[in-house]
Amino acid sequence: MTSPSPTPSPLTLHADVYGPADADTLVLLGSLGSTTEMWLPQLDALSDRRRVIALDHRGHGASPAAPSGTTPTVADLAADVLHTLDGLGVGRFSVVGLSLGGAVAQYLAATSGRVDRAVFICTAAKFGEPSGWVDRAQAARTDGVGSLADAVIGRWFSPAFLERNPATTAHFRDMVAATPDEGYATCCDALSQWDFTARLGEITVPTLVIAGEHDPSTTPETVKVIADGVAGSSYVVLSPAAHLPNLEQPETVNGLLRGFLAS
Repeated sequence: MTSPSPTPSPLTLHADVYGPADADTLVLLGSLGSTTEMWLPQLDALSDRRRVIALDHRGHGASPAAPSGTTPTVADLAADVLHTLDGLGVGRFSVVGLSLGGAVAQYLAATSGRVDRAVFICTAAKFGEPSGWVDRAQAARTDGVGSLADAVIGRWFSPAFLERNPATTAHFRDMVAATPDEGYATCCDALSQWDFTARLGEITVPTLVIAGEHDPSTTPETVKVIADGVAGSSYVVLSPAAHLPNLEQPETVNGLLRGFLAS
């Protein structure tokens, strides 16, 4: 397993910002191998009343890569988010995190003192055993992320969605394949070190937890660990949906987010 090494300073991430500048801020943090494009339905639907900010993780999309020789942790990825929000003049905010973004959102909700509400979608307090992420990081570095793209898309969407939406499937497969190899690998390294199970009780803000019934990556049982560990949280399982229900069931997810954020 790669030992984490400290990042000299947080990075300024690429941000897509929509909505009124003086409205409450909602931050969207996506999956490993994604860009802000995965949040298009939410950017459209939620920016009428909120300042909605979608961010690319370091080494993803238009965000800079980690400095050479560093192995970032989820805490480092969270520091990137706070540093970027500082630059945008954001103090307190609500956060929606999916998969890798959900890990970052958990850390922010527990430690930053700046999160008002948190939504964790298809994520985990611990993503399996570290060896799986070490192997995936090695595959990205050796064979390229493109070699992993088909398998990733097969986990992101349910079989029925893939069959009905070939153009959407191809678009998001290309998005995954375009992720820089080292950017993908270093985030795999971060996930290999991630285990927040014993710290879930530190999250005390209002919390909504959403799972996809057909998600092979973070099963409903895995996601429910978060709901059980965060006092007073709400837990919803969506069907049909796999790992990206915000794209597979955008109207349902948008309705859940609107209701939760307004409650």
